[in-house]
Amino acid sequence: MNMKSIALTGIRKIEFRDVPKPQLQSDKDVLLKIAVVGVCGSDIHYYTKGRIGDQIVKYPFTVGHECSAIVDSVGKAVTHVRTGNRVAVDPAIACRQCDQCMNKKYNRCRNQRFLGCPDQMEGCLCEYIVMPEENCFKIGESMSLIQAALVEPLSIGIYAVKLLRNITPQAIGILGTGPIGLSVLLAAKHTGISTTYATDKIDVRLQIANKAGATWVGNPDKDDVVKIIKPNSLDAVFECCGDQDALDQAIELLKPGGELLIVGIPDTNRVSFDIHKLRRKEIRIQNVRRQNNCTQAAIDQIENRQLNIDFMATHYLNLENTEEAFDTVAGYKNGVIKTMIQLE
Repeated sequence: MNMKSIALTGIRKIEFRDVPKPQLQSDKDVLLKIAVVGVCGSDIHYYTKGRIGDQIVKYPFTVGHECSAIVDSVGKAVTHVRTGNRVAVDPAIACRQCDQCMNKKYNRCRNQRFLGCPDQMEGCLCEYIVMPEENCFKIGESMSLIQAALVEPLSIGIYAVKLLRNITPQAIGILGTGPIGLSVLLAAKHTGISTTYATDKIDVRLQIANKAGATWVGNPDKDDVVKIIKPNSLDAVFECCGDQDALDQAIELLKPGGELLIVGIPDTNRVSFDIHKLRRKEIRIQNVRRQNNCTQAAIDQIENRQLNIDFMATHYLNLENTEEAFDTVAGYKNGVIKTMIQLE
């Protein structure tokens, strides 16, 4: 039996294909019927550049990793989900055996396989995928399949805030207010961080960040954000846009002993810092790799109405219109924050 799938076939080239429907490979596997897929910035990197660093697409290749699904069938050893359950999906499959996994740092797994990541596994822009039981998180009736597809980016925001060494910073910066920056903002507000400065080069995103609770928003193309926020004033800065100028601004904004958390993915293989400013202020740099053990927390905070993430889903298209979805996100068109591809 075949299924419908979307494949990248070249730079900015997408092909609609019929491919074999996946089958359960182990007793702990779950066959999932995909319901909703969120288009992520990393998908766009693969679409427009064909790579992220040394992760290079070999065509044809199916991307996509932010998804919700309905359980179609389960292996005989699966115990916590059953046919018909609606689930959010953790796209990262850890080996559970390496030194990182044994230390419960599953996001650093040496043998990790990730949905839609070149040389690891095909993505979820298709009708069915197979995932291990431990990657399938059942959602309650109050939670929509759209919200469940937003769990993955929200979990990254929760994890990034959780990584703060200074447990109760008073003032933070969020540079870049796309879906990940907005997720950081929501997580920060939820943990009680009182003052949040947010920047972006797209004004509509700043308006959304302001409505989501940012204390102050500014456009670095129009505002001298360092002067307005004040140099040496922030406890932590989350760099969420992968931009060299933002990294430079972060170092200026951080107070001595502050923390720079790098969440965004740069277009280039190398970034730079003024080492003397880093050294004199003893700035701590923390890279953020996806998320670790925060999927259930994201689900709980949505279901318990502690966080409202509905505003992030701004555009809705079906699988046949994936190219339009990708072009909308790649071109920052029509006030897009997150485009959702609906299969159900």
